[in-house]
Amino acid sequence: MPPVKVVLNSKILSMTSTNVKKVKTTDLELKDRLVAIKRVTKVTKGGRHFSFAAIVVVGDEKGVVGYGLGKANEVTTAISKGIEDAKKNLVKIPLSKKTIPHEQAAKFGGARVFMKPAAEGTGVKAGGAMRAVFESVGIHDVLAKSKGSSNPHNLVKATVAALLEMRDAYTVAGLRGIPMNRVFNG
Repeated sequence: MPPVKVVLNSKILSMTSTNVKKVKTTDLELKDRLVAIKRVTKVTKGGRHFSFAAIVVVGDEKGVVGYGLGKANEVTTAISKGIEDAKKNLVKIPLSKKTIPHEQAAKFGGARVFMKPAAEGTGVKAGGAMRAVFESVGIHDVLAKSKGSSNPHNLVKATVAALLEMRDAYTVAGLRGIPMNRVFNG
């Protein structure tokens, strides 16, 4: 199958599956999580000008997630702009009970992430930006590792890219044209 180009937040991510489903915000109870906020300084001849950039992840904790970036002169305005941007980029992620269906690795910029399913009761073993994405999706048991850059923007994008490549057993059976019991039993 040729790779499918998917546009998410104006960045082109190369995907090998076609399971990316955009979701509308109607009748969804979304919870937002602030991942990072940074103060940006622009030096002009009149002095220093401060503004803020906030990256926010929203999700319904049932498999829908989106992320957004907001920039403004005030912190609260930057966060609200980030939430609005995140609501425009919601996608559906396939889940297997309260974990992910299979191991997955992804890269965005200098950030590399690796995640694998965990047994029930393990919890979310992931750091900072990855944890916010997993909690927003509704994943309760996962083992994850981030390598390379710890930039929260790239970590969030790499985590979402890895989650978008996930395929559940029904999708695999449909793509291969075989019944469900042959997916697991060969």
